[in-house]
Formats: sequence, structure tokens, C-alpha cells
Amino acid sequence: MKAMIFAAGLGTRLRPLTDKMPKALVPLAGKPLLLWQIEQLKAAGVTDITVNVHHFPDMIISYLRSNDNFGCRISISDEREELLETGGGLKKAFADMQEQEAVLACNADILSNIDLQGLIKAYEETGLSQLVVSDRQTQRYLCFDADNTLCGWVNTKTGEQKGQDGRRLAFSGMQILNKAVMQRLQETDDRIFSLTNFYLQTAADRKSQEELKAYIPSNYRMMDVGKAEHLQEAEDFAALLTKDYTRICRA
Repeated sequence: MKAMIFAAGLGTRLRPLTDKMPKALVPLAGKPLLLWQIEQLKAAGVTDITVNVHHFPDMIISYLRSNDNFGCRISISDEREELLETGGGLKKAFADMQEQEAVLACNADILSNIDLQGLIKAYEETGLSQLVVSDRQTQRYLCFDADNTLCGWVNTKTGEQKGQDGRRLAFSGMQILNKAVMQRLQETDDRIFSLTNFYLQTAADRKSQEELKAYIPSNYRMMDVGKAEHLQEAEDFAALLTKDYTRICRA
């Protein structure tokens, strides 16, 4: 299985730190956010990784090269000319694949205690794409039907809704997409687009091999490290993960 780490964002909510460095290199508990993702993927046996870059791209490239890619096979998808959002970024990163494979994609700035091997097992048992979601409170939710298949999206603050309503779960920014969905991604005409909009269009077509399933990790804890005011809380969470990962997974 291949992996993608979204590391191209501008990190505007983390200013002034991101005035001098990319968001992916902001340190937590002594190591950059990017390394947290790489180590988690590597521990699950996923070592073929693509990282997309845009903001201070050479700093990320230099960091990876100076550390011998941390023992992984890491390639760079360069978006320095134009930021493509998550959907466009994933499409570009794997455009040259001669045969589509499943891809595990995650955001560089999401820290969590997820058991990636459990996620991978859920994908392997079904062959269907898995969206990592949880019951946490937010304003925007993905909606799933009785079979845990994606059917819509809702913004509870604005009242906007797309597709059908259903069980409302918060998206974590992590997913495994199967070959059928990756192929559909390559066939879309858009260049710059979000994965959420792509998912909703895919869900509307209701093709069985392109179904997007909810994966709800047990005892899941996560943090979006996207805001400067949350950095101390994120630092404490990262320190706890470092100290006792097994315990926090079971908390």
C-alpha cells in the first residue's frame, strides 16, 4: 500500500511560526509534525510515501533528504507553482501510476492515537475505501446511511446540506482509497478540488466498488494542530503519546 501525507498547506492559522517554516515542520514534543506521520505509517508497515509541498517546499525536501527519508521510500509531489487542495493534490501525486493501488492519505497536522494496522485490516477485509471518522463535536459532518456508507454532508452552523442526511460523523482527514476510487479520481476533469466534494459526487453515483465506508476507531483521540492557540494542548497530547502510546490508545 502507498501513502500520501498532505504537507502543502500554508498554515495561516499557525502564524507567526509558519512565516518562517512550513506547517509540516512545526515541532511537537521534540519532532516535526511530518515525522509524527512518517513514524506512524512506518510502524504500520507502510514505507512507500508521497509528500506534497508548496509552502517553503525546499525546507521539507532538505529535511527528508538530510535524514535519509527515515528509512522509507519518500517521493515529493511539487505544488510550489499552484496549490491544488486535497483532491487535486492527491490526483497529481499519483497521476503517473501505471496501475492504480490503494492509497492511505493523511494530513500532516492531525495528531492521533489511531491504530493504523486496524484501519488497514478493515480495508483489506472489505476491499472498500475507508474514511476515518468519529463522534467528536464539530460544525461540518459527513453523513452515513445504515450500512455505514457515505451519503451526504451537512454544516450545522449554516444549515447547508449536500446529498442525504444520516448518521453525522466528523472526518479526521485520514482515509484509505481503493483502486476503483483512485481510478475515478484520475478521471475527474477538475485540477483544483477538495476530497470532500469528490467524495460526495462519488457517493451520489452509488457504484458498489466506489462506496466510501465509515471507519470508526475504538478509543480514538485526535488533535487538529492547525491553530496557534492549540499548540500547548497539542504539545501535551504529543508528550502523552510519546510517553505511553499503548495506554492512550486504551484510554
